[in-house]
Amino acid sequence: MFPEATLCLRAAGVGWTKAGLLAEVRPLTAHGSSRRHFSLQRCLGARPSPRKPPRERVDIPGLEKITYADRMHYVPGLAKPENPPWERDYKDPHHYYSPKISDMPLFKEQPCYLFHQKTNAMEGVQQALWLTKTKLIDGLPPRLLSLAEDPANQIPDQDERVKNAIKHARFWDTTEPRPVQQRYSKVLLQNLLHLCASLQPSHPALGRRILSENYSLAATWKRGQDLFQIRGMNGLLYTSMDPLPVLLEPQDVEETKEHVLETFYPVSPTIDLQQVNVYHHEKNSTGFQEGYPYPHAHTLFFHDQKSKLCTLRPEQFRAKMLMFTFGNALARANLHTEPQSLLERPVVVQAVGTNGRYFHFLVFQLNTTDLSEDSGVKNLVWMEKDLELYEYAKVRPLIKKKQVQVPAGLAGYNPQTFHRFLSLYLNGAV
Repeated sequence: MFPEATLCLRAAGVGWTKAGLLAEVRPLTAHGSSRRHFSLQRCLGARPSPRKPPRERVDIPGLEKITYADRMHYVPGLAKPENPPWERDYKDPHHYYSPKISDMPLFKEQPCYLFHQKTNAMEGVQQALWLTKTKLIDGLPPRLLSLAEDPANQIPDQDERVKNAIKHARFWDTTEPRPVQQRYSKVLLQNLLHLCASLQPSHPALGRRILSENYSLAATWKRGQDLFQIRGMNGLLYTSMDPLPVLLEPQDVEETKEHVLETFYPVSPTIDLQQVNVYHHEKNSTGFQEGYPYPHAHTLFFHDQKSKLCTLRPEQFRAKMLMFTFGNALARANLHTEPQSLLERPVVVQAVGTNGRYFHFLVFQLNTTDLSEDSGVKNLVWMEKDLELYEYAKVRPLIKKKQVQVPAGLAGYNPQTFHRFLSLYLNGAV
């Protein structure tokens, strides 16, 4: 007589779980279409009611509360006794309560602005240039690009072996029809580094370098009245026994005094940076202990990984590359010296960023560590962005309207992108 009500009661008879109710509560009308039951769906989809705020305790001076503490059990009408918090005489990690931020030993009134791996700078490279007091130069230095043009510095069958490295990362490393970007970008970078390392017999200086992973960086500086820090891990770091050669001579560095830094008013330069009050005031660390045989940062390698937790657009990704390259140079310069308006020997650090297809190249030269004022000598950065290593790498052909739009395999290989990669790798060894 009541088929729909019968099915609802039948669904309620199955264990009161969301999966069981959704599986059973599907009555059909005479035409075979499903019908919603608001009485059940509201219970399944509604949000839980918010918790009631705790009742405020009122203490009236001159009156003593009558509690049930002496009776050792709850008594209606009597107040709940207030017992002092019990403190353990041992450390229990499962019952640890951190002190208030204001009570911590490293608490300071002046806030510090942090830049870390997941920072998504709103203004991108322009914001990073202002924070680091840097002048941007488009393109890489010609002297650096000429290193890969020399046939003596090239790899035998270079283009064919680079294509095989790309195919290994996109086709041969996995059996999936569509490989994951986080995987093939790392494999491709490892293949290219392994390919460049094959030049060590003809370039013995390459043996004075080593790859480091998951090292922790910390650098502190002042910009105006604000305090900034770079902290965190940034992936692969190529370190060397010898520092990189300086790109500009001192007389050319003096000309940067005339450069005016671009501002983005009314947007604050500290936008999207994490503000903290618990920090070490003067913390500068390259991530390695004193006496490490490879103390000089050579090249940083970044993976542009797309994840649910952190997704950076290309502009913000290049800003992160610039900030961490600057942080490595600044931490090295600040180890044993105070802030200087002009360094006797500028610190040069390189960076390469990729998502497995596009590459970004960056060379940073730290000329000054006195970053509080906008005037004076500026730091320099050479940047080349959005260089395509290949156009397509398809496991299966792309077919539309019975016509092959993109054939299977590798297409559109660009040898100039690897030339820049090789030039940065050989810098300091030729």
